[in-house]
Amino acid sequence: MAQHTGLLCLDMDRVLVNHLSTWQVVYDALDTNNDASFAAYNQGLLDEWAWIKEDLTLIEEAFHTMHGTPANALHLDTILETTPMMDGLDVLIGTALEEGWAVAIVSGGVHVTAHRIAARFPSQRAWSRRWGGIEARYAPEGRDTLLHVFTNGWLSCLGGDENGALRPLGRYQVQMNGKGAVVAMLQRRLGIERERTVSVGDSAGDIGMFQASGLPICFNPWDERPLAHANEVITTLDLREVLKTMAAKGLRKTLN
Repeated sequence: MAQHTGLLCLDMDRVLVNHLSTWQVVYDALDTNNDASFAAYNQGLLDEWAWIKEDLTLIEEAFHTMHGTPANALHLDTILETTPMMDGLDVLIGTALEEGWAVAIVSGGVHVTAHRIAARFPSQRAWSRRWGGIEARYAPEGRDTLLHVFTNGWLSCLGGDENGALRPLGRYQVQMNGKGAVVAMLQRRLGIERERTVSVGDSAGDIGMFQASGLPICFNPWDERPLAHANEVITTLDLREVLKTMAAKGLRKTLN
């Protein structure tokens, strides 16, 4: 097993992505919203997976209304190309990798954007299906990513067409309050202790991830709920500030 400096776990929406959410990018493009399903979830009428499936039905219907054709993965990929990235994203992840950190994206956001971000950091290994991996269509020149990725979203229908229509069940890898379990699994698999784990998130959904980490950082806080569970708070919208915080805590090999 490769020896890592530590484990850096990153939320995506409002952290790696400078937008309310990647789901919202899709809703805005299709001139719709998920207010009804969100309210039903908050009232306990839907569990998280049912909520995802409701939202996929919403996306299908809105896409058909706007374009007259069924939604498919390629159409939705194109919409998500407009997703704005947070300043310093490439510097944070690239520097962490250079300094020997294992890096993971742990998010309830849409997998498309997470896989595209991960594809910016290819390994020398040929792509293969793996736990925490990305879809082959995002793999740069057929190479795997150095990152570990856990997100929600959608799946293409079976039959070999990765750009085809969507399966109604959805992609459900990350529970709203279950990020800590993902971090714990990564720690066990990679042989990294809690004390050498840094997590970066913005909301109450990241509290579990914070609790599983030695250095929990609340970046671009959504509200006050996660603040009590964070050791550090960053309000400047630049991910290079995370590197400065890690250096100040003695977790950096270098101070570049």
